[in-house]
Amino acid sequence: MDRSAKHETKKYIIRSHERCKSMGVDLKRIYSKRIIEGDRLQRKLEKKRELIIAAEPFMNQLYDFVKGSNFFSILTDEEGCILSVIGDEDILSEAFALKMIPGAYMDESNIGTNAMGTALAEGVPVQVSGKEHFVRAYHRWTCSGAPIRNFDGKVIGALDLTGYSENVHSHTLGMVVAASNAIEKMLYIKKYTDDLKIAKIYNDTIMDSIPAGIMTVDLNGSIRSVNSYVTKMFGYRQEDMRKINASDLFEGWKRVKGSLCSEGIFLDEDVFVNSRRNKLQFNLSAYPIIDDRKRVINIILVFKEVKKVRKLANKIMGRQAIYTFDKIIGQSKELMGTIEFAKKVADSKSTILIMGESGTGKEIFAQAIHNYSRRNEEPFIAINCGAIPKNLIESELFGYEEGAFTGAKQGGQPGKFEIADGGTVFLDEIGEMPLDMQTRLLRVIEEGTVIRVGGSNEVIVNIRIIAATNKALAEEVKKGNFRKDLFYRLNVLPIRLIPLRQRKEDIPLLIEYFMNRKSKRLNKKKVDVSKEHMEYLMSYEWPGNIRELENFIELVINTEYIPIELEDKDSKLKLEEIITGNNNECYRLEEVEKIHITRVIKVCNGNITLAAKKLGIGRNTLYRKLNRYEIDCSKFEQCYDMEQSKSINIAP
Repeated sequence: MDRSAKHETKKYIIRSHERCKSMGVDLKRIYSKRIIEGDRLQRKLEKKRELIIAAEPFMNQLYDFVKGSNFFSILTDEEGCILSVIGDEDILSEAFALKMIPGAYMDESNIGTNAMGTALAEGVPVQVSGKEHFVRAYHRWTCSGAPIRNFDGKVIGALDLTGYSENVHSHTLGMVVAASNAIEKMLYIKKYTDDLKIAKIYNDTIMDSIPAGIMTVDLNGSIRSVNSYVTKMFGYRQEDMRKINASDLFEGWKRVKGSLCSEGIFLDEDVFVNSRRNKLQFNLSAYPIIDDRKRVINIILVFKEVKKVRKLANKIMGRQAIYTFDKIIGQSKELMGTIEFAKKVADSKSTILIMGESGTGKEIFAQAIHNYSRRNEEPFIAINCGAIPKNLIESELFGYEEGAFTGAKQGGQPGKFEIADGGTVFLDEIGEMPLDMQTRLLRVIEEGTVIRVGGSNEVIVNIRIIAATNKALAEEVKKGNFRKDLFYRLNVLPIRLIPLRQRKEDIPLLIEYFMNRKSKRLNKKKVDVSKEHMEYLMSYEWPGNIRELENFIELVINTEYIPIELEDKDSKLKLEEIITGNNNECYRLEEVEKIHITRVIKVCNGNITLAAKKLGIGRNTLYRKLNRYEIDCSKFEQCYDMEQSKSINIAP
């Protein structure tokens, strides 16, 4: 060892002795002040098991270098507690006589200056020989010790090689340092390996928890890995799956590969898979695995059951019923009786025909029936038969195969009946359905199968059909506009919704409901309905039923007053004209504005400034509207300016 090294050694020896004196370590001490044994020692050894296992081969290797030279090797934890000892028998017997045994603490506070304790205190490799030891009992030893750190750089232990002081050699410390470095690398490798194992467990668990068949394949179609769900879907064992090429497993492998290599995308297409028993249809999405040179090296294939994919799509697209029976507003005897009947038939497999005028809430009843049934977790698909063009209704209802017509999507498209599999199809305005479609609908009801446009395979569907109409279908049958056999198949469970004019006691409840709902949605104040106005609204026939009433309440909230002048029976605008806009002299919005301005000016006794303030507009704007609507102020008490009446205070 060169002079500078010796000088440095003396420095850490001096620092260690000073620490020992400050801690009151007895120079005559023979044994460590702290020694644990029994259960406490076993718990310590179990806690440090990973360090002991990692260090064992290197301690053996270190001992092999000095075997027969009266040396022994010691492993401690970060507190200096001896975990393991290995060495020549003769020198070990002397060490054990000094209780240098597993459980003894070799830190400076318990046994003074020594290579293990000082290496832990200084955080660097040290060599302590002869009288450099603080306690006299250890003057016979030469010790070389080095700290052991984990992957975060934290000291977790120390490695020591001890022999008789006359055998001191600088190379001994180098051997210990090399061994401690090797232990650190082994711990790092083990941590890295354990992290990989845990990552693989997490990855496998995640992949197996996803309800989809997931596999990776190379560009040749060779299957590299599969999750456990694949076996459930296709019927093969995992080891058998790896022997199958993707081109043999499903139709369209070349197209998938081509799409990913050129466009980088392949999502949500139906493919036929050669399962172990027969050919099955699944939904396929594929994703490229790209290397650092932007090349596709592998492909991830994700197979999903078509029904589950469509069910998820229905939730995302809002194809779910939201109304329930408790959301139907009303307490009339007729309405309560209709609701009770609807609840009784909700779980029946028979078709339901809901009849009633426009605006009576036929779809709301259909949704409530669906939500009251066992199908409430499945799709609810509403189809307006009168809104779909006749040339599209077939493909919309029954779907189509790829190439069925110009513009057909690649892979085809499922129809509404397929999408609703397991759930409910609501056919609104069934009386508008073309006669040829009525024939195909009858087949769906009777046989429970559909055939896509351009296809020949029958697809089994489990659906409940609820139809609705505002027409008298029996009369349409007589006219030849509706098939008699379909009418009887639909009219198994008839429900007739009475118009609003026949349950007028429900009008106040509906007005209150729509007033609360619309005011919140529009962020506007509710408008108070006087007793006189309520009587007038209840006396009105409401030809548009609940929908007409809802639209009227929205108008009231937007204009912030009820546009009916009950006092002036001759000049008032009829309610039907206000709602429907049937007044030939003006547009509805302009007429309502004219009425509102006239009313405000009347309230303000003709004061233009006050009226403008109450309306929230400027006086010039109000003057322009007066001229536009030809409102004559002369019939009011006086038309004058705010400056002439500052004593009047009216809130805007």
